[in-house]
Amino acid sequence: MVGKYWFERLARLPVDIDIASEFRYREAPLAEGGVTMAISQSGETADTMAALQYAKSQKHKILSVVNVPQSSIARLSDAVVPTLAGPEIGVASTKAYTTQLTVLLCLAVTAGLARGTLDEKRASEILQALREVPGQINAILREEHKIQELAQHLCEVENVLYLGRGLLYPLAMEGALKLKEISYIHAEGYPAGEMKHGPIALIDEDMPVVVLAPSDALFEKTASNMQEILARGGQVILFSDKAGLSKLGAKPYWRMALPQADPIVLPLLYAVPVQLLAYYTAVAKGTDVDQPRNLAKSVTVE
Repeated sequence: MVGKYWFERLARLPVDIDIASEFRYREAPLAEGGVTMAISQSGETADTMAALQYAKSQKHKILSVVNVPQSSIARLSDAVVPTLAGPEIGVASTKAYTTQLTVLLCLAVTAGLARGTLDEKRASEILQALREVPGQINAILREEHKIQELAQHLCEVENVLYLGRGLLYPLAMEGALKLKEISYIHAEGYPAGEMKHGPIALIDEDMPVVVLAPSDALFEKTASNMQEILARGGQVILFSDKAGLSKLGAKPYWRMALPQADPIVLPLLYAVPVQLLAYYTAVAKGTDVDQPRNLAKSVTVE
């Protein structure tokens, strides 16, 4: 979902996102000459393999973003972009996720340059912002004790709502997924703009709401959503930057300032705190972080 935003914004390439296990049975019409991109850590996921075989039958080229260059998906592909994350031991991928985002952004920038939709100046700015990400992640890691303290509270709840807009909506889903997988707390990631179309009914004093709201062009809209949550007694857990925190009127239950960065690379930064929050919550609950119950590292059968 993050890649879709990048490719459409930077390269003006229309992108459809599909779940492999649904895609293969829908028999979707594919325009000849298009590209189907597979994103997989293991490169062995059965549903994704079947979806790629269908795409090949529809005369699509296959591009894979994988962490195992010798994998089945890589062998099936016309082009392979390795993520070079090294062995990912935990079932709930973290570094594999970050490297997948990095590769997708580089591909989107390259496509934008090749198609003439992105000029050299902006491409250089994005790549420089990408080079600065490791240092910014280190700055977040130096503050992880704050997230650890928050987890002591979060481990006692039964439900958590995550909200984000634009590029941060997929990160809300990532945060919710990680929390479900390793702490066994029910969580849901939702676009902040859709809160009034359903999830607002869940808001009460027992509902923590994790809000991802950098001070970008959408901040004021997300801040309005936060005010509605606070008015209903919801516990807002806010990840923003100093500029965003300074603009906020009412104080959230908990807040953390993340580094200011080019908006295009924010998914790489905001992945870290939401993954750490899931990690420390799972540790506080005493669950097996690396091997969550009922989950396997690679789903090789349907």
